[in-house]
Amino acid sequence: MKLFETTQLGPMTLKNRLWRSATWLNMADDKGHITEQLEKTYIALAKGGVGTIITGYAFVREDEQPNPGMLGIYDDAFIPEYKEFVQKLKAEGANVVMQIVYGGSATDFQPEGRTIWGPSAVPHPMFGTIPTEMSQADIRTLVADFARAARRVKEAGFDGVQLHGAHTYLFSQFLSPYYNRRQDEYGGSIENRGRIIFETVRAIREEVGEEYPVLIKMHCSDDWDEHGLSVEESMVVAKGLERLGVSAIEFSGGNLDTTNYPEASPIRSGIIKQEKQSYFAKKTAEIAKHLTIPVISVGGHRTPEVLETLLEETPIQYFSFSRTLLSEPDLPNRWQSGDYGKPRCISCSKCWHPDGNICILDRPKKS
Repeated sequence: MKLFETTQLGPMTLKNRLWRSATWLNMADDKGHITEQLEKTYIALAKGGVGTIITGYAFVREDEQPNPGMLGIYDDAFIPEYKEFVQKLKAEGANVVMQIVYGGSATDFQPEGRTIWGPSAVPHPMFGTIPTEMSQADIRTLVADFARAARRVKEAGFDGVQLHGAHTYLFSQFLSPYYNRRQDEYGGSIENRGRIIFETVRAIREEVGEEYPVLIKMHCSDDWDEHGLSVEESMVVAKGLERLGVSAIEFSGGNLDTTNYPEASPIRSGIIKQEKQSYFAKKTAEIAKHLTIPVISVGGHRTPEVLETLLEETPIQYFSFSRTLLSEPDLPNRWQSGDYGKPRCISCSKCWHPDGNICILDRPKKS
């Protein structure tokens, strides 16, 4: 199967085309440090055969944590523990990339008593949180925070760093006309709305050099009519990022306005039938046609036959998984052995839990 070809992404050798998409595990400690439970979960993923693991998002500023149990990367003190962590995963044959994030108003986690930045002071449609509009000085501060975080990621031995520019976190909000109502050079045209991301990539490249893999996760489309990023606008941003030396782009999509757009969530259920799977692949492929850097598709991938067809018929080169690997971390090994039976995961989205995000089938039953 072509899914299990060896490929190269800059200095990184990938043993297959399967990635574990960054997934919030809710297992780190209160400060963002690794716990035994979190490490065991990642080791199981590495042993399960996925070629490249992108960690759940790590917050780049100590005073800004959008969810509990997140990894942190806001201080050099994290580097030694991450070095040990990465070595253990790489010993199992997986590449490891760290995703870094500023959450903004996509949160209801302890919003009182902390400053939450956003492009404009508009309420989040799911959480209701209203951020403080960033000044240009705030933007410069945050760009520097991301650059320092990326330098820590490299020093810790990760194979690459990924910016989280999707799912209504801050970079995604700058790209959206709903969240971004600015009148300065960071608002208005899509080139202006993407400016903070472009500046961040430039700053990161200055810290990590030209060869180190720098990736981004962003939307192919918000599926949000005039409120959101369109495919055409996403293409403009993606081509700009390519020119700046981004190594690869992972495309997700959708929006969190679940009241008015209940079918447009980034995480969808009821996708057992093949025609409902890989639900962002078509729009992702439209953008990938105009890029030379590799494109990773995420969203509802469940069937190897569907993925092989996408490899044959579209420019998409890689596929990333979240819920399916939460439930069945050894799914890649199973597929490689020739067992193409249905995944254990049924995309019910009941894996999110205050005690840690694991498959509901693995959660201890209450006595």
